[in-house]
Amino acid sequence: MNILILGAGQVGTTAAYSLAREEANEVTIVDRDVEVLRELQDRLDVRTVVGHAAYPDVLERAGIADADMVIALTNSDEINMVACEIAGHIFKTPTKIARIRAAEFMGHEGLFSPESIEVDVPISPEEIVTNHIEELIHFPGALQVLEFADGKVQLVAAEAHEGGALVGYPLSELSKHIPNVECRVVVIYRDGRGIIPDGDTVVQEGDEVFFIAARKDIRAVLSEMRKLDDPIRRVVIAGGGNVGVRLAKALESTNQVKVIERNHGRARSVSERLNQAIVLHGDAADEELLLEENIDSADVFVSVTNADEANILSAMLAKRLGANKVMALINKPAYAELVEAGTIDIAISPSQITLGTLLAHVRRGDVVKVHALRRGAAEAIEAVAHGDEDASRVVGRTIDQIELPRGATISAIVRGDDVLMAHHDTVIEADDHVILFMAERRQIDEVERLFEVGVNFV
Repeated sequence: MNILILGAGQVGTTAAYSLAREEANEVTIVDRDVEVLRELQDRLDVRTVVGHAAYPDVLERAGIADADMVIALTNSDEINMVACEIAGHIFKTPTKIARIRAAEFMGHEGLFSPESIEVDVPISPEEIVTNHIEELIHFPGALQVLEFADGKVQLVAAEAHEGGALVGYPLSELSKHIPNVECRVVVIYRDGRGIIPDGDTVVQEGDEVFFIAARKDIRAVLSEMRKLDDPIRRVVIAGGGNVGVRLAKALESTNQVKVIERNHGRARSVSERLNQAIVLHGDAADEELLLEENIDSADVFVSVTNADEANILSAMLAKRLGANKVMALINKPAYAELVEAGTIDIAISPSQITLGTLLAHVRRGDVVKVHALRRGAAEAIEAVAHGDEDASRVVGRTIDQIELPRGATISAIVRGDDVLMAHHDTVIEADDHVILFMAERRQIDEVERLFEVGVNFV
């Protein structure tokens, strides 16, 4: 696929790294920063073009006439929209994806259409990140919560702790502990190494366990991995930007929420937009302020300012002062890996979370959902099975009969409203939503081909 990425910021760079590593893709990146482009070209097999992402002559130099997809990820909503409009009207680019940060644009019905602004897929990283944090708050003890099939199925990562009913026992015991719950442990990460488990695999304290189950069963399975945390009531949010306000709005009706914003004018504006949350003017890294606000009684402290360093420092301070769990929004991947090994419980990477949404539109076959795991090293996808036994490599076949690459597994199937855990004799039917895990991204091409519909595959 010929892909044109506009903007070499953190999200654009992450997308470029992910897409350029796949042999099937030819990637071109447009940005005004010569140094950033030079660094990308040194590290990746990509073409770079210096210039303004919405200028037709720059887009032409970048090869938009031959592009299958344009992904506009600059810092400006307006530039992204204009670039997609030009790509659609002048160059007839088949697929146009735009990063749209302002809620005012995203909330306007009918704005993005062929008759209006030619954006096929508007993506709001702030909305995606907010939803991600909200899920983590709803499931205390989870490190990641990823949705499939419109929320019917969730893939959850949790660290196994002493006190978890299954810790020290083989996975075959799981069905005895929770007999009325179907779930599947997809992968276990131990000392940084991925283990594809079987029934004899013993869960050890400190393991990072990824399991998949119906949404209603997540808490029951979590309790097997660790002693369940108390429900979250008190939430302190550092930062009154787009993510902070969205998160406060989502939580204020069910939780006690405080927002700390250091800019006085912004703090006043945020307070006018919220109904029940308390907005404080101050610095979230101010020890005196945190003590005054009883940070030691906070169930969750989440720092979502626009500065990684401020997020890290305030989260570390909040943890030292007694906050039960701390999360920090961290854009730089190197920072995220460092802090998760220390004081901060969860490092949230906007670029990695957003990447999954982008990848769902790049994948071949009918891939409707993609989640990047372990900083993009592994992936979980939701693909829809189409066709019949003569036109599909998966329909009408049992799991055992499907030739999956080594390290790839089918974990669950959603058939209508039913969630089925995959067994060796489970038969895939047309229109099934199939949830797969891939331990290595190089397996993606093979998995995608399985779900393409053709003639005389057998």
